[in-house]
Amino acid sequence: MQAIAMAESSQPIIRTRARDGFARLTPFGWSSELVFITALLAASFFLAGYFIVYWHNADMDFVVVYSALLLNDGQPAFFPHPAYFTILCVKFWLQLLHYLHLLDISSLSRMPSASNVRAFDAAMTDVIRAARLVAWLTATGFVLVFAGLAQFLVRDSRVAMLGAVAFAFSGGLQFHLRILRSELIAGCFFAFALMILIAVARQATIWRPLGIAFAATLCVMSLENKIHAIVLIAALPLLIQPFGGASSASVGFWDKSNWDAWLATLAAALLAGILLYAAIPLISLGLGRAATTAMALRPLLFGTFGVYQTGLLVWIGVGMLGFAKIWRVSLTETLTAMFAAIAGASLGMIALFIEFNASDVVVVINPLEEMMTFADPSATSVVDRGNLLAAIGLFVSGVIGVLQRYTFVLFPSPRPTVFLTWLIFPGIVYAWRRGERQVAAQAALLMLCAIGIDSVGVRRGLKAEYFILTDPLIIIAGMVLLDRLTDLRFRKWVYLVGVALVALHVGVSQAEPIKLLTSRRNPERICEWNQSYLPLLPLPWCDLPAKRP
Repeated sequence: MQAIAMAESSQPIIRTRARDGFARLTPFGWSSELVFITALLAASFFLAGYFIVYWHNADMDFVVVYSALLLNDGQPAFFPHPAYFTILCVKFWLQLLHYLHLLDISSLSRMPSASNVRAFDAAMTDVIRAARLVAWLTATGFVLVFAGLAQFLVRDSRVAMLGAVAFAFSGGLQFHLRILRSELIAGCFFAFALMILIAVARQATIWRPLGIAFAATLCVMSLENKIHAIVLIAALPLLIQPFGGASSASVGFWDKSNWDAWLATLAAALLAGILLYAAIPLISLGLGRAATTAMALRPLLFGTFGVYQTGLLVWIGVGMLGFAKIWRVSLTETLTAMFAAIAGASLGMIALFIEFNASDVVVVINPLEEMMTFADPSATSVVDRGNLLAAIGLFVSGVIGVLQRYTFVLFPSPRPTVFLTWLIFPGIVYAWRRGERQVAAQAALLMLCAIGIDSVGVRRGLKAEYFILTDPLIIIAGMVLLDRLTDLRFRKWVYLVGVALVALHVGVSQAEPIKLLTSRRNPERICEWNQSYLPLLPLPWCDLPAKRP
């Protein structure tokens, strides 16, 4: 009788699971599905990436590897992006492989002469393939980190897994899985910082200022790898505001009557002061007239460097104070969090001392000025003339271009996350109409931020390499909606729509890798820019620079 009763009681659970669309979409369990995703990423990389001829992705594979080889020779290397951590990772990876006798060439001075084409091709093939492993390992590691952080954002682990799948097979991640570029580390570091801030904004703990410090470090490191991250960072103070709630109020430790809280604030202030003191020489160098003149940079506002940077710091401070006021964060915790942010950002700046180059410092401190040197003529003209209406016109045209791409029909692109927007926009309306105003505002702000940043990227064609900067925003918007609208998982159509979306997402994500594998290119195109970016690396098919005997 007891066995019969147990069998009968288990029937509702089985039926419920059979009706749960989320459970059917994630049938293998957390660990098994992560292993499966990792295996698929490896298969995609080795089938359409690792074995491609070494000069096929010269921009930026060549530039990153060349810089790493230069550094291993003890020579300075600079790239305007500046791809700081990407280059450092390749530098140390080549050193490690050489130390383990797995790679013969780890520095530029050991590279065979381009006159000996066979030896040069063999050496470059080994080095480029070794460096491509860095891209694969970094991208795979970032997917696992994203999956781990997703569990802190949503209550349902199945929603977190669906988000991890969407991220692993997003257009941005798949592009950077096999090519060395600066956007991967920048975009992912920012995404991780955003996820950490959302998590600590929702739930107060005694350790919340440490989370803010870590997020600040990630934001600065993101900027150091790709100066375009400045736009993402500027959006953070606004993005975080709607993620507060009843549980955001400070825990008892941070009560202003608690002397331990004030001691923690004082300790944070001292640490911030020490780290800021260590970073000040870098800031002074970056804003100094001599260094900026040497880099041929022009101040963006009022003929003075540092104006918008100061404004950004004030904006971040206002955002922190606003969040504290709205969601009842105590004075002691607010001050500690602000000092923690200063300490974290300073620590991120100090990282530039690992492989110091004054040019890196200048472009990181003055990102918009450096970006303007690569802007299209129309944008440059608007900035030079200070025409506000023309600037608004450019932005509106960019937004229109982004919305066309999000339809996929009006402007096809190898970006699977556009299909997520087809569900996210109606999901925002649905959530708002059923009274879930806060989650609707959260998703709407994330989507508006993605559209705004993509509209800037449209000026340069919104190429696949830029998707990694905003794909995480779209995926996080979808996750917060799904996690709140829990009743949707029992709708009959959810499983079928989910299967179709996953299949479409994974299928479209492989379009760019297949194009990469099947496209025909010739190495001579590299001769258009090799003298600027590879001045000490003669190439067999380029006349200049001259080859060694």
